Amino acid sequence: MKFAWLCSHESYQPEDLVQQAVAAEEAGFDAVLGSDHFHPWVDDTSAAGFVWSWLGAVAVKTENVLLGTAVTCPLFHYHPALVAQMAATTDRLSNGRLMLGVGTGEALNERPLGFPFPGYGERQARMRESLEIMHRLFAGEKLTFHGEYYTTETAKLYSPPKGRLPILMAAGGPKSAQFAGTYADGLITSVKDPADTVAKVIEPYRRAATEAGKDHLVLATRWTVLASDPAQAWQALSSMRGLRAPGRLEATDPAELRIKADEMDRDEVLASYTVAPDAAGLIAAYGPLVTEVGADLVSIQVMSANPLAAIEMIGKEVLPELRALAG
Repeated sequence: MKFAWLCSHESYQPEDLVQQAVAAEEAGFDAVLGSDHFHPWVDDTSAAGFVWSWLGAVAVKTENVLLGTAVTCPLFHYHPALVAQMAATTDRLSNGRLMLGVGTGEALNERPLGFPFPGYGERQARMRESLEIMHRLFAGEKLTFHGEYYTTETAKLYSPPKGRLPILMAAGGPKSAQFAGTYADGLITSVKDPADTVAKVIEPYRRAATEAGKDHLVLATRWTVLASDPAQAWQALSSMRGLRAPGRLEATDPAELRIKADEMDRDEVLASYTVAPDAAGLIAAYGPLVTEVGADLVSIQVMSANPLAAIEMIGKEVLPELRALAG
């Protein structure tokens, strides 16, 4: 079992996240992940760097940690063949350390660039074509593809990945999980209730992957807030508070989400996250992802007022305990 640190591009500027990635490797994390947003969740205490430029910088600043996206959407403002090229280049710069995490996206990242954001049925159909294109390009094919949504003409990666480059797909329900098991190389899922996630996401994914003759690869995530009291927690959560605002799936302007979030009761927003005061609280939060979910990779996603100090503390006090649970 491996453990990842998520670098939140909605919360910190890319140069600060390079420091977080280096610190995470030094602290003993096995992987570093980056979110991919064009717009953040609020407009006042946020950021939105380009994750693919950042991954190139992290690739040359680190030596051993796996790298990944959590997640990129290869459906609209990125053509899937372009995602394949970006991923392959990053894989080469990191000497074969990349995992490509993909998802069906959010309006917040597509509509600001003039793209539509249709219902899930069309987005899943687009994802099926996208996964086929990316897999075939990673396999070295010169690809002419005429689908319902995407076209390529003799497309080929002339800087291919160093080796096998797995594609993991985000899913939060049984249909998406089955789709990931059938068409992707792994699953990414956010855990609130471990038993519920196992029943509704992990098990459908594993059944579908087995039927497709594929290995199982599960990346489990959970958002936590490291804070000693509600005031500190709210400060730490500031850049992500729009994530719980009503209408977030249709929003295009982070200012709208900031206004809606600030109209909500702070206790209600905080109650939707796991707030941990110390290392013991983080162990209690992430332990079930190890013992109950049985993930292959656990992503530790911690909002705090001092992320570098949090990374150091987690490396010294949390990771050893989680590894013991896994052992």
